[in-house]
Amino acid sequence: MFSGIVHAVGRIVGVLRHGDGRRITLEAGDLDLADVAVGESIAVAGCCLTVVAFENRRLSFDVSAETLACTAGLDASGDVNLERSLKLSDRVGGHLVSGHVDGVGVVTRFDAVAGDEGSRTLEVETPAGLARFIAAKGSITVDGVSLTVNTVTASRFAANLIPHTLAVTTLGRLAVGARVNLEVDLLARYVERLVTTTR
Repeated sequence: MFSGIVHAVGRIVGVLRHGDGRRITLEAGDLDLADVAVGESIAVAGCCLTVVAFENRRLSFDVSAETLACTAGLDASGDVNLERSLKLSDRVGGHLVSGHVDGVGVVTRFDAVAGDEGSRTLEVETPAGLARFIAAKGSITVDGVSLTVNTVTASRFAANLIPHTLAVTTLGRLAVGARVNLEVDLLARYVERLVTTTR
């Protein structure tokens, strides 16, 4: 379990075929690796992956074909948001995040916010079927970052990104057309399941 508060930005530096999936290796950036061990879960661009090797501040993960099919950014070199899993004593600064990506969205707008120096509006087109889980003032995870939804219109949502978020995550490097990993609010999924099974 995670909270959507990015601990560091790492960089995927190696991608090798591994069965029908890939083994990725990344440089961990400023991520605290003091007690990292093989078998630990780390959110990479919002996707919960298991450490399979660790040496000289490089972490390796096996990514299945199924995971590759429903995520973006895990099959090529590039910067990724990293978050270590929560301890039970941790503060949840964002919202409860499972690291199970629900789908890939596409950035449709990434504009400066008028009168709010340094902030940007991020608008994302969601995959079919996900929009019903997204609500204004609710939470959503974009590439592993917990965001508050400002507006929802049909299959799109928008969120305001403050300068701090832009500076310490990969979201500041987005552009129109970029593909992003989305995880909808866990509670919304359970509410939808309860409603559909009690009709």
